Amino acid sequence: LSDIAGAALSALVAKVEEDFARTHGRVAGSGLVVLALGKLGSREMTPTSDLDLIFVYDHDDVPTSDGDKPLGPGQYFARLSQRVIAAITAATSEGKLYDVDMRLRPSGAAGPIASTFEAFRRYHDEKAWTWEHMALSRARVICGPTRLRERVEGIIYKTLTAPRDGSTLLRDVADMRARIDREFGTDFVWETKYVRGGLVDIEFIVQYLQLANAHEHPEILSTNNQEALAHLERAGILAPDKARELADALKLWHEVQAILRLTIQGFFRKEREREVPEALKRVIARAANEHDFETLEARLRETARCIHNHFVELIEAPAAALANKN
Repeated sequence: LSDIAGAALSALVAKVEEDFARTHGRVAGSGLVVLALGKLGSREMTPTSDLDLIFVYDHDDVPTSDGDKPLGPGQYFARLSQRVIAAITAATSEGKLYDVDMRLRPSGAAGPIASTFEAFRRYHDEKAWTWEHMALSRARVICGPTRLRERVEGIIYKTLTAPRDGSTLLRDVADMRARIDREFGTDFVWETKYVRGGLVDIEFIVQYLQLANAHEHPEILSTNNQEALAHLERAGILAPDKARELADALKLWHEVQAILRLTIQGFFRKEREREVPEALKRVIARAANEHDFETLEARLRETARCIHNHFVELIEAPAAALANKN
């Protein structure tokens, strides 16, 4: 699914750029890179995933583009990026390709739709919060000119491998997880993303360990969580039993999440559990290689308990100890 989205996005951006240039020309020495984060960046898309995107551009020192209707560089790439988003999300007789989420761009909704390379570099050097660097650990360039994409990838690598204050990082990650739990917390085990011990806990563990250790062990970096867990184990940062349990849980949660999103309109919510037909419960169980729904549910509860314990051991308890010490 992620490869399909990446291929579609690359082809579409090229077509939109070509069409846009017919009216507005080109900006000398310019290029636009499309950066994927979230599930597209980590190659973990489900059938209903949206695209978390960032647009980064660079250009020569020229006042305008060279077309019949010239635009200044900032306006040019803002409009071009909006045109790309419109093409991805346009409603057609066969539906739309994807929803697009731009909230992970520098400064979020308050920031420009497209960032200059220098603004992107400066933001992650000087202003980005810990959670933004956590999100950046899943950043992957989808398309763009080779030279610019290499420079963007260089900024991402430099950011992720920068030395960090371990105590500050630990507190930030724990505080962020607590805020998410206050807003979306649930004990419903079929809420695979937000239940304690679910996907968010695994992703936070991986992102925390990467940010904490990448300065000395850059080889642990990977946008994909399964690959990152394997790298963390090989580097001796995660014990083999923990790495295996986290990897197995990640696979299970992804399998369940994918089948739920394929078969049930909206999310599988607590108030709708009794509405799920028995035949569909059997499909869901088989998708996770279990004989029946009740056995799968028990397995999910045990998995959640195990992973939450790992989260407490690795992040929550040490952060609480720091708070008590201070």
